Amino acid sequence: MKVEEIARLIDGKLCGAGEEIEIFRVASLVKAQINEISFVEKAELLTFSNASCLIVPENFNSEISSALIEVKNPKLAFAKAAEILHSPKKRDSGIHPIAVIAENARIGADVFIGAFAYVGENSVIGNGTQIQAGSKIGDNVTIGQKCVFHPNVIVEDSCAVGDKVILHSGVVIGADGFGFVRDGVNDYVKFPQIGTVIIENDVEIGANTCIDRGSLGLTRIGAGTKIDNLVQIAHNVQIGKRVVIAAQTGISGSTIIEDDCVIGGQVGMGDHARVLSGAIIGSQAGVLPGKIVRAGVWWGTPVQPLDEYKRQNAHIKGIARLKEEVKKLKKKLSGK
Repeated sequence: MKVEEIARLIDGKLCGAGEEIEIFRVASLVKAQINEISFVEKAELLTFSNASCLIVPENFNSEISSALIEVKNPKLAFAKAAEILHSPKKRDSGIHPIAVIAENARIGADVFIGAFAYVGENSVIGNGTQIQAGSKIGDNVTIGQKCVFHPNVIVEDSCAVGDKVILHSGVVIGADGFGFVRDGVNDYVKFPQIGTVIIENDVEIGANTCIDRGSLGLTRIGAGTKIDNLVQIAHNVQIGKRVVIAAQTGISGSTIIEDDCVIGGQVGMGDHARVLSGAIIGSQAGVLPGKIVRAGVWWGTPVQPLDEYKRQNAHIKGIARLKEEVKKLKKKLSGK
């Protein structure tokens, strides 16, 4: 794609010559070469680049010879350019001869279904969706349009997935939740796990993440939410729109996470917690059962506002010094 086309598509201002330069791919600032495009967030970070084109902040001042595209947010514009230059592989539509499709399943137009995939009874696959090798779609499942399910994805019976959803390899949607009741003796009786999972539009879920079905109701993932690898989401959890959840986080049953929250890696949440819209929870934080986390930045176990966490952490670091001071005082008082 020519530089002038990229500038137009990312709503940028092209500066200097080079509008006819062809760009083949994106690259990092250090490694970018001819016919590649990169980005710079701050002028002081740029000393030299071999890139044919750079996406830079507005009013960028540099004598570098590369073509420049000025934008408000270079990193965002670079990501949009990458989407254009490195669009996901589009597989030709068709059903592999060794895929298994139930006779009453409804398959839309321009759908790809790979080898060893399975689509169950009464399930619906929307137009333009890709179901890659080894994936299983259970009975009575509804999948929207233009989704991409990578190899070995499992969507269990009666779950629903919206449009433009990406599920990476090993994702399991709709497994039984972890619910048991003591029988008063020595055994556990399994509580019914007969609900469902609803995944709304434009959700992306990372490899080997598990989202359990509701016990009697539903588990919901809101539109635009992005979930990293190895995340566990338990039964009846409600996650709002545009939530970001990093890897190895575990969310216990019936927890509610409202719109536009950010959850760091390895966060643990007890059951029936509630995270209000706009909250940011730092890595390895622990949210106690029933806790309400309000908007703002939170950290630590049990989770607390960041300023309070920093204050307590500073006190803990000072314990060794305090211990030495007390030891000296005791020695002085004892006259030894």
